Formats: sequence, structure tokens, C-alpha cells
Amino acid sequence: MLDRLFVYGTLMRGFDNPMARLLSEGAECLGAATILGRLYRIRHYPGLVEPRNPADVVYGEVFRMRQPRELLLRLDDYESCTEAYPEPREYRREIADVTLHSGAAVSAYVYIYNWDVAGLPHIASGRFQPDSAG
Repeated sequence: MLDRLFVYGTLMRGFDNPMARLLSEGAECLGAATILGRLYRIRHYPGLVEPRNPADVVYGEVFRMRQPRELLLRLDDYESCTEAYPEPREYRREIADVTLHSGAAVSAYVYIYNWDVAGLPHIASGRFQPDSAG
């Protein structure tokens, strides 16, 4: 099972919530990374969708999970992508290529926003902050 996870929102270091603390305690942060995609503000959290052009980049962090199966069960529930949630689920977990700060490309799990983003604020910088709206 893959042990890397790319995060770009409320799971990043510096966010103070129970799931960010859980990830921080259960994984080693490998550092800053990027992924091709577009970022939207959903509510107090962001959603990553497919890029529209090659310049669409989202910034985040990659973690190496110590016990990926157990940790992902908890994170999947946090991201509303378990069978407990009705279809279509808000997020889906996929494997994607991410680029580490060093320039190395690695595969990592990432949560992709699965609902319509029409009318939602696009975060053009690709960097989520609690008050980011563009």
C-alpha cells in the first residue's frame, strides 16, 4: 500500500484541528510539494479539481504515513469519502503524481473534490489559507 499523502488544505501543518494533529502524529512530513490542479474555496476548506491548463498548480505538503491503512480510514471519513456518505461523495481519494520541493516526482494519495465547483471562488494562487478566496 502506498504510504505517501499529498495535502493542500486543513490537513497541512499549521492548521489546528484534530485531523491535522492526527496526521502530524501518524506521519512524517516530507516537505512542500505541488500538484497539477485548480483550487476552489468550498467553505472553510478547499477543494482540488483537475487542471484546466498546464499553469494550474496547487501547493501543499507530502507526508509519509507510518500506518497508512489505519490512518487513511480516519482521513477518508474526515473527507466524506467512505461508504457512510451518499453518492456522489464530496471527495474521492486517488493516486496522483506530485512534485517535491527538490523537483523529484513521486506518487501520493490525494483527495480530489468530487462535486460541481461552478460559482465557487477559485483560489488562483493555488495556496490555501483560512481566509483565501482568490
